[in-house]
Amino acid sequence: MNAESSQKSGAVSPTRRAELFAFLTLAVLIWPILAVGVVGGYGFLVWMSQSIFGPPGPPH
Repeated sequence: MNAESSQKSGAVSPTRRAELFAFLTLAVLIWPILAVGVVGGYGFLVWMSQSIFGPPGPPH
């Protein structure tokens, strides 16, 4: 398949620059924000469960 036929069919291959931009966007922005959100959400879940059910450990 040559370049003309791939452009006519609508299949455009991403350039190296576009792939690098997508990778850096994921690596620098999206994954760190997602990681902080997951860890923060888990911490909030533990905090709320301890405020409702009490701290872990044997009862006094």
